[in-house]
Amino acid sequence: MVVSQAVLDELTAQAKASPWLRMNMVLRNGPEDGSQRMLNAIEPGSPLPIHRHKYTSETVVCLRGRFVEEFYDELERICTDAIELTPGGPNFLINIPAGQWHTVRALESGSVLLEMKDGKWEPLGPEDILSL
Repeated sequence: MVVSQAVLDELTAQAKASPWLRMNMVLRNGPEDGSQRMLNAIEPGSPLPIHRHKYTSETVVCLRGRFVEEFYDELERICTDAIELTPGGPNFLINIPAGQWHTVRALESGSVLLEMKDGKWEPLGPEDILSL
């Protein structure tokens, strides 16, 4: 698969039309592929909960636009770090350790991430969402 600007434009158009202001495109090789790889177009204002992935790290690459990845402390329920990601900028890739509470926010329209995690997709349970 080749990912062009036209592919990112179409994914962004779908995100803008979505009630969640985001849309992903799965990049796995098929149902037997145990990895998690996807493009994720996220528009400003998209509601993404603070969450964790207990058993897998997550690698995030900013392909276009601008994002801020925020990290949270479970006990005090406060943001402990915020890292801006921009392609060609000082930070464009981040690896989030397994179990780390985090969320991501798009800072401008048309922003797209490449996300990769180990193992097959597992839905988040209520214990994996942090309420403030």
